[in-house]
Amino acid sequence: MEHLVLHEDPRSGNCYKIRLTAALLGMPLERREYDIMKGETRTAEFLSEVNSNGRIPVLQVGERFLPESNAACWYLAEGSALLPEDRWQRADMLRWMFFEQYNHEPNIATLRFWLAFVGEAHLTEQQKAQIPAKRIAGEDALALMDRHLAERDWFVGDSATLADVSLYAYTHVAEAGGFRLRDRPYVCAWLERVAQLPGSVAMV
Repeated sequence: MEHLVLHEDPRSGNCYKIRLTAALLGMPLERREYDIMKGETRTAEFLSEVNSNGRIPVLQVGERFLPESNAACWYLAEGSALLPEDRWQRADMLRWMFFEQYNHEPNIATLRFWLAFVGEAHLTEQQKAQIPAKRIAGEDALALMDRHLAERDWFVGDSATLADVSLYAYTHVAEAGGFRLRDRPYVCAWLERVAQLPGSVAMV
C-alpha cells in the first residue's frame, strides 16, 4: 500500500476513527496535526493542497487525498475482518455508520465540542438554543445503541467491524458533552470490548 498520511486534529473523534482503524489493522500511519480552533484548516495552503472543503480528517494515500472519516476507514479496512464478507452484514454495517453520522455525531460530538472546547459562555445564542434538542437526540441515540447491544457483543455479526469503530470514537468521550454513559450498561460493556481489541490505541 502507498504511504499513508492522516491530516488531523487529534482531539477529533472523526480523526480518531481513522487512527483506530489503522492501529487495529497494524498499518503505519504518518500524522500531520492541525488546530481547528486556530483555523489551520482554513488557510489557502490547506484549501488548495489538502481539502477544498476546509475540513479534517483527510487521509492522504500517496499523492491522493480522501476526506470523510468513514470513507477513509473503509479504504483502510478493505479486505480485512473489519469489513464482513456477508453481503447483508456489510449493508448493516453501513447502516450503523450512517446512523453515526446522521443521528449520533451531530448531537454527541457537537455538544462535546461546544461544552468541552468552545465553552458554553462563548456559544452564540443560536447554539445555546440548540443544546436541549441535541441533548435529547443524543440520549435517544445512546438508548437505541444500548437496546441493540443488550443482545449482542458487537453491532454487526460476531466480531468487531467498522460499525463499532465509527460509533466508539465519540461514544467513549460522550461524557465530555454531558451524557451519562453509566446509565447505558450495555454500551459501557461494549466500550470495554472495543478498548481491549488487539492493537487498539487511545484517542489522546
